[in-house]
Amino acid sequence: MVSAVQIENSLKALGNADNAAHAQRFFKTGAGEYGEGDQFLGIRIPVLRQQVRQYRDLPLEEALLLLHSPLHEVRLFALLLLVDQFQRGTAQQQADIHALYLANTQYINNWDLVDTSAPYIMGIYLHGRDKQVLYTLAASSSLWERRIAMIATSFLAQYVFQGLIAAAVKARNVGLLAPVS
Repeated sequence: MVSAVQIENSLKALGNADNAAHAQRFFKTGAGEYGEGDQFLGIRIPVLRQQVRQYRDLPLEEALLLLHSPLHEVRLFALLLLVDQFQRGTAQQQADIHALYLANTQYINNWDLVDTSAPYIMGIYLHGRDKQVLYTLAASSSLWERRIAMIATSFLAQYVFQGLIAAAVKARNVGLLAPVS
């Protein structure tokens, strides 16, 4: 079985110095900026997604080690992998991934990391469940935990919006709303 160390080494081999330098600027990694200290390899998202397909059955323990990496793309790989495993997982596996995600928010510390994972792990998991964790995250002193709460709701909002549309159609069908001309 492949290990987190082996995957991290294979990702390092895919890095591109020019792309890494661009990412350092784009993700505001300078002193006092929101991504201060983040380190980049310079790997594009399509390449990371391709790697996820190759390692999609990696145990959660190894994915967690990758999530703890100081390298941005290694953490992004871990999150893309967790999203993939969550989508394919059983209810218990989804609960485990959700718990792991919540316990490790300090490593989900840039907008792309949040945006590629929060709706697809937090949002989906919380559909039909207690949303208290969103209120806790929204009140956090961490910018990234607050963003996780807000971005997770984008998935949940789809259901609310669909429900509103369905209710409006039903109201129109029974004559409570005039047809739009």
